[in-house]
Amino acid sequence: MTTTAPNAARAGLPRGIWVLGFVSMLMDISSEMIHALLPVYLVTVLGASTLTVGFIEGIAEATASITKIFSGALSDWLGRRKLLAALGYGLAAFTKPLFPLAPSVGWVVAARFIDRVGKGIRGAPRDALVADIAPIGLRGASFGLRQSLDTIGAFLGPLAAISLMWFTADNFTAVFWVAVLPALLSFGLIAFAVNEPEPDASREPAKNPLNLAAMRQLGMVYWRVVAVGIVFTLARFSEAFLILRAQNIGLNAMWVPAVLVLMNIVYALSAYPAGVLSDRISRTGLLALGLVFLAGADLALALLPSLAGLALGVVLWGLHMGLTQGLFSALVADTAPPNLRGTAFGYFNLLTGIALLAASVIAGALWDAFGPVGTFLAGLGFALVALAGLLVIGNGLSVERKG
Repeated sequence: MTTTAPNAARAGLPRGIWVLGFVSMLMDISSEMIHALLPVYLVTVLGASTLTVGFIEGIAEATASITKIFSGALSDWLGRRKLLAALGYGLAAFTKPLFPLAPSVGWVVAARFIDRVGKGIRGAPRDALVADIAPIGLRGASFGLRQSLDTIGAFLGPLAAISLMWFTADNFTAVFWVAVLPALLSFGLIAFAVNEPEPDASREPAKNPLNLAAMRQLGMVYWRVVAVGIVFTLARFSEAFLILRAQNIGLNAMWVPAVLVLMNIVYALSAYPAGVLSDRISRTGLLALGLVFLAGADLALALLPSLAGLALGVVLWGLHMGLTQGLFSALVADTAPPNLRGTAFGYFNLLTGIALLAASVIAGALWDAFGPVGTFLAGLGFALVALAGLLVIGNGLSVERKG
């Protein structure tokens, strides 16, 4: 893969990249403060069944995945990204007060649905906007920074929820009201502090980004990136299984959420350095290293049923996330035509989201049949297959990075 732009590498990241990173972080703090408590709130306060909780979460995530492809394509058709990204963040922000005000499960379902629609609307246009703002030689660093700040929000949110629950004597409503504040700040930042670059006059907006001609225009290298992303995701099932493994080895229920906190801390600390490094060396090599870490995590979680083994597995899992997730975004930006970047991110997010659902279903079935050892050894197998496939087609991901 071509390395680029030493002058850009010395110039530092544009202000807009930092602002978009803090936009993601603030919204994640808000969302995770609510989501960390919502299942318990639904069951203990509103009297919902666990089946209802599962239904709400399934509908919410499916809605977000499906919406991404349409919002990404719409941003290509409009030739503008910020409007849709701000609309998505605004929809999520102004929906947050519905959670503390909800008198019934039905209201929570509606709030969760609208919140996820907002996530779906903003996702692909925001990533395309990052690609538009980032200098070509700093795409890896730009996506790595956004991913790091987003992940910081993912562990600060639950920690804030725990602290506020202690401070308010388990007052769910009070915590939900506090969560509204970072969401509004997030919307304010993207609305007033992000300047979208003027579109290149030589590039016409895509007339119909979702037709077959546009899919062909994305190119074979882009679709190879998507294929590798799907295989990667099949090897990485939901982090919920890390929590189940923690319970399985006897970790006290009070400390089980610390598993995700540790994973996200490692993820946040590694994503930005990985992005910076990927601007200087092959992104494919770093993806391969990420798979090696995932294989090591599966091995530790399968064969070391102890607190130390759990901690090792969780740390390696976080390193895998840091070395892969931002890099895939940079690869999509590298390989997609500039006027189809929103559509490209939409397809990638949709198809890898479906793969994550499939991987989690397979992992759950294996857990029921063979226990945690069978699940994580199967994950090890998938990771090694994905690594072999990446080594075979890795050169096919190389492309002159597009402006």
